Amino acid sequence: MKFEIICDGAADLDIEYTKKEHVTVVPFYVTFDGEKYLREGIDISISEFYETMALHESCFPKTSMPSVQDYIDAFVPFTEKNIPVLCTCLTKKFSGSLQAAMNAKMAVEEEYKNAQIYVIDSELVTDLEGLFVEEAVRLRNMGLELKEAVTQLEKIRNTGHIFFTTKDLKYLQHGGRIGKAASVAGSMLNIKPILHFYNGELGSADICRGRKKSLQKVIEKFISYLKEEKINLKEYLLATGIGIEIPEYEMFLETLMKRLREEGFEPETYQKMQIGSTIGVHTGPYPVGLGILKKCEI
Repeated sequence: MKFEIICDGAADLDIEYTKKEHVTVVPFYVTFDGEKYLREGIDISISEFYETMALHESCFPKTSMPSVQDYIDAFVPFTEKNIPVLCTCLTKKFSGSLQAAMNAKMAVEEEYKNAQIYVIDSELVTDLEGLFVEEAVRLRNMGLELKEAVTQLEKIRNTGHIFFTTKDLKYLQHGGRIGKAASVAGSMLNIKPILHFYNGELGSADICRGRKKSLQKVIEKFISYLKEEKINLKEYLLATGIGIEIPEYEMFLETLMKRLREEGFEPETYQKMQIGSTIGVHTGPYPVGLGILKKCEI
C-alpha cells in the first residue's frame, strides 16, 4: 500500500470493515451527563448509545470532537515508519475535527521532517463520509500514490446527497435545529420532518404526518432527485442508514428497491450503515434514510 488511511469516527464505518481494510479511526466522544466522556466505538458502541437514548427519553447526550493529541497519536506510528498518511474528516461546517487534525499535522511535521500527512475535508457527514473513506480505500488498494488519490477524491466531495427522517422532533429542538413551539406543535400533529444534506448543508426537504408516510416521502424525494439530476445510479455508491434497529427498516428497504426498479434506477449494490452519535444526538434513536456518493472515475 502506498499510504495509510485515517478517518474520524463521524464516518460511521463498521468496525470489521476498518480492521479488514486497515483504516485507523480517531473516535468522537459522547457524554450522557456532561462529565464522563466515552469514545464511540471503543468505550461505547453505537447500538449502546441509541439503546440508552431509547430507554431514557429525557436523555439528551452530547458529542465532543477528537483532540489534537488523539490525531497526533494516530499520525506518529506511520510517520515513524515513513509511511504517507491520508486523513479524512467530517465537514468543517459541522465540527472542529478537521482543525484538530490540521493542528496535529503541523505538530507532527515540526518534530518529524519526513512526515507526509494530507488532511482532507470530506465536506460530508455520516454514511457519506463513510462512502468517501471507502473510495479512498479502493484507490489506495489499486496502488495510487497519495497525491493521485487526493486529486480523485476532491472531485467527488460535492456529489453526496442524503435524505432522511426521524421519529421525534424533541432532539432537533434540543439541539437548536428547530424552535420549541415548532417542536411542540409538530409532536401534537404527528408531523415528521424530511431532511436532506447536500452541498455541505443540512436542511428541510419537506414535512408530512405520520411515520409511515415520512418513510415513503424520503423514498419519493430521493427518486425525484435522481430524475431531476438525470443520475445514473450505477455510477454512484448507495447506502441506507438507520439508528437503533427497528422493524420499519425492512419495509423501508423493500419499498425503496421496488420503487427504484420501477423507475429504472436499480443500483448495482447498496450498503446498510448505522448512523453514529454525531448525527444521532440531533435525530434521536430512530433516524432512517439513504445517501449516495459518486464513485471516482478511475
